[in-house]
Amino acid sequence: MSIPRLLLVDDNENVCITLQKVLELNDFDVATASGVNEALRQIVAEQFDVLLCDLHMPGAGDGLTVVSAMRHANPQAITLVYSGYPEMQAATAAILLQADEILVKPLSVPELIAVIREKLASRTQSSVRVTESVANILKNDYDQIIQNWLTRVQNNKDLMRIPIGSEERTGHLPQLLGDLVTRLRQPQNVDGKHFYSKAAHEHGRLRRMQGYSAALIVEESRMLQVSIFQTLQNNLARVDFSLVLVDVMTIADEVDEQLCQAMETFMETEPVVLAA
Repeated sequence: MSIPRLLLVDDNENVCITLQKVLELNDFDVATASGVNEALRQIVAEQFDVLLCDLHMPGAGDGLTVVSAMRHANPQAITLVYSGYPEMQAATAAILLQADEILVKPLSVPELIAVIREKLASRTQSSVRVTESVANILKNDYDQIIQNWLTRVQNNKDLMRIPIGSEERTGHLPQLLGDLVTRLRQPQNVDGKHFYSKAAHEHGRLRRMQGYSAALIVEESRMLQVSIFQTLQNNLARVDFSLVLVDVMTIADEVDEQLCQAMETFMETEPVVLAA
């Protein structure tokens, strides 16, 4: 049986040296990386049976970035992350959808070796997880997002005082969601230039004519963000965590920008007085 090949990623040099020696004494072939970029280069260039990675390195989400890269490049590799924060054990559901296990420092050497060997022994193709980008998940779940949003609206007595049907309420959403997916598929820059949204401007004009107040439009927009994030929550097993933090910020930024553009035409359009 060949010696398992393991990639150890930790920005703490002392931890890296110590763990490497321990693992090699326990018959592992160990390569090390001190940060994300070095780890990614090795993941692309070599095949590994195991990834052992610190969750908390200098950059936000560094550990999950490495795990996600390993999942894509070498999906059958065992992925283990460790953290110095004991409370992580109570809040790791999302992380465990990407990694096979999360360990808490200080690491017990016998337990660490036992976990690695157990995972290697039970490794099967069925354990491989297939991830998707946030953009693809949202595009594939337009109907679910819209239905979730409409349910929230129907439970809001102030919004339901506006006498329009469900199709009129939701008519703007497919294009707004399409604009959001387009934004997510572009190079991410939350502080970048916003594009003109014809759908958002038309939405503001229609809502003014339908008798909405500014506060009701803002509430609808808030519900849209909640519905989008609920859809992501429901699909955590499919989410590619390597960009999820940036994607979440982009979603919030884009929905807010759509609201701003809708409010521009809302304020410019003559209001319609509803009959008492």
